Amino acid sequence: MPHKLLLVDDEPFNLELMSELLEDAGFQTVLAESGEAAWQILEREGEQFSTVLLDKMMPGMSGFDVLRLIKGEPRLEFLPVVMQTAMGAAASVQEGLAAGAFYYLTKPFSRDMLLAVVGAAVGHWDRYASFRELANMHVDALRHLDHARFRCRNHKEAQSITALLAKTCPQPERVATGLFELLVNAIEHGNLDISYEEKSLLMAGGHWEAELEKRLRQPQYAEREITVEFTRQPHQLDFAIQDMGRGFDWAGYQDAEPASLMNSHGRGILIARKLSFDQVRYQGCGNLVIATVTP
Repeated sequence: MPHKLLLVDDEPFNLELMSELLEDAGFQTVLAESGEAAWQILEREGEQFSTVLLDKMMPGMSGFDVLRLIKGEPRLEFLPVVMQTAMGAAASVQEGLAAGAFYYLTKPFSRDMLLAVVGAAVGHWDRYASFRELANMHVDALRHLDHARFRCRNHKEAQSITALLAKTCPQPERVATGLFELLVNAIEHGNLDISYEEKSLLMAGGHWEAELEKRLRQPQYAEREITVEFTRQPHQLDFAIQDMGRGFDWAGYQDAEPASLMNSHGRGILIARKLSFDQVRYQGCGNLVIATVTP
């Protein structure tokens, strides 16, 4: 079944163009020409959508107004929202990201950029939906787990570990989303030395999956693993993730504003900090991160 996207823009031409490009790529689209119309659709059938593409500047209910309503509604708060704007100012981007936007598209944007960003957003939604389903499986024993240590190399292994460890928490699907992002960062940017810019170009060109598999097989990366250590403290749960990469200058990301986190290592850290954990702390050279949940 194709992913269903809600496109919101007060310019009919923009809606038609985006709809045509996205439907040609296999997505199903629903169109709204105002913030009010978009929110009515979301109130009625919001759970059916995988992503919302939302124009920032609209008369009446603005894109920011709709974004705040989405993030304030528990059944929709994890729905990825891609903001569109003709304004590339840092303050505008920061405001949207701080309010919970998944990504920003600055008009005019190319077909490849549109598809790459939407692909990332629906992938994020798929993972959240998968973790939510897995979290509903009754595994009471994990609520009594005090300590565990895992090793993994690739996304599939990371997803299995995430699904298991998230069940130690009162809200498994919330923690799973950020935990998986941190594991992916450790695999891609840590062990495999792939920068955010490289990943963006590879995704836009349709070569991302092939490059990932290629690096996993290369001798210099073949022995690299990440470790995930879970510890239950008296008043908190800690998840320590360590990779075998060279690290990064984490100090600039620790308390950075959301707009600055669109660079290397950015979106995963932002999701973990804003949506999943009460605290995210990097240590050493940046190849060790400890994410904390306070039940």
